[in-house]
Amino acid sequence: MSAHDAIVVGSGPNGLAAAIFLARAGVRVVVLEAMDSPGGAARSRELTLPGFVHDMGSAIHPMAAGSPFFRSLGLERHGLKWIQPDIPLAHPLPGDLPAATLLRSLESTAASMGDDAESYWQLMGPLVAHWEELASELLQPLLHFPRHPFSLAQFGMRALWPAQLIIDRRFRTERARALFAGLAAHSFLPLSAPGSAAIGMVLGMMGHAVGWPFPQGGAQSITSALVASLREAGGEVQCNSPVRSLADLPAAHAILLDVSPWQFLQLAGDRLPLDYRRALERFRHAPGIFKVDYALDAPVPWLDESCRRAGTVHIGGTAGEIAASERAVTRGQIPDHPFVLAAQHTLFDSTRAPQGKHTLWAYCHIPFGSIFDMTSRIERQIERFAPGFRERILARHTMGPERLEAWNPNLAGGDISGGANSLWQLLARPVARANPYRTPLPGVYLCSASTPPGGGVHGMCGFHAACAAVADVFA
Repeated sequence: MSAHDAIVVGSGPNGLAAAIFLARAGVRVVVLEAMDSPGGAARSRELTLPGFVHDMGSAIHPMAAGSPFFRSLGLERHGLKWIQPDIPLAHPLPGDLPAATLLRSLESTAASMGDDAESYWQLMGPLVAHWEELASELLQPLLHFPRHPFSLAQFGMRALWPAQLIIDRRFRTERARALFAGLAAHSFLPLSAPGSAAIGMVLGMMGHAVGWPFPQGGAQSITSALVASLREAGGEVQCNSPVRSLADLPAAHAILLDVSPWQFLQLAGDRLPLDYRRALERFRHAPGIFKVDYALDAPVPWLDESCRRAGTVHIGGTAGEIAASERAVTRGQIPDHPFVLAAQHTLFDSTRAPQGKHTLWAYCHIPFGSIFDMTSRIERQIERFAPGFRERILARHTMGPERLEAWNPNLAGGDISGGANSLWQLLARPVARANPYRTPLPGVYLCSASTPPGGGVHGMCGFHAACAAVADVFA
């Protein structure tokens, strides 16, 4: 390998974002990727049958579409095309209740909440009005001097609450209660946990501000556009280049690691100070997931028409059912009725399946490292709201925690969040330091989802780590 000023280990969205920022700053940078293709969890493959393209990891991308750094890159110049479903999110409900829906229009969504219209507007309206300010504030370490203190304070007053408190105090209709419960459950926290409301508020805000879009052709399209942007700036990616120790790397002024804290411990060996090592060892995992990709001979036969027009469907029933499922997972129990998150790409993107055929991307939360096969329970939940679903399955591909970790070591135990999203771990991610991207090793930085602002395809962890590297090393 030729000499480089900086080396990035790992080519997930954060690693690529870090490399792009460095390259645009005039730094000679190379990204080393262990796999045969770049992308981390933003990759797509024919997992089931020929012609059926499935997202191996991330599938719906409100945070990518709203990422301040990604938006600055003009990725559309490199072929990235966002698809906006008719309905960003639908949430079917039991009995004769119509599905709850999150629409691009805040006004229309609030109106659909009936008696909770005003409450929904009061919760989401101020966030949507200042979403760009909030995105810039929230997609960085929480402990910082805010540029938009009023907007951040408005968000923070409720974001620190347990989601269950907002559900119980603010909403009376099951449509509004279930919709917010499903949004908040993306946190992988019990809905009774402080701070569990925050992610629900952010995802709702982004749904109204930028939608819940996905890229045409698969998540790989995001990676391809990022790689093209990197090469345009003079950087390069080298695949099939595993790194087993920091000692194996050639000399460079800066090393940025798009790896988990647990991988960092292995890479660094005995080079880390004892107090920092112990802090990394105390960093806790989030629960895991069990994922199923389906090849279908027709669309999912949802009973509710709204679900047939939605890009994302939350399948968990009432707010109480979702709370019970998430509570069981955090207690290490297998939920009988899991909260299932599903994406229906081929309703809006015909490039992902043969003509007339469809895909379904689905996963549920399970305890960290669980080996329990959730396939039948996921399908039972879908059948509950879409009778006849099983008859439309041509093939399925399953990935539990073990297979996810084998595919991508950053997903140890099935943890797709880079660590638990508890209040403490949002403040100290992965350790309590003034700049969490800097490590005790000179010139070595962490830039994975285990650093602020955490999980999601937004590249901001890599962006902030690269900013620190430029200030420290290349100023």
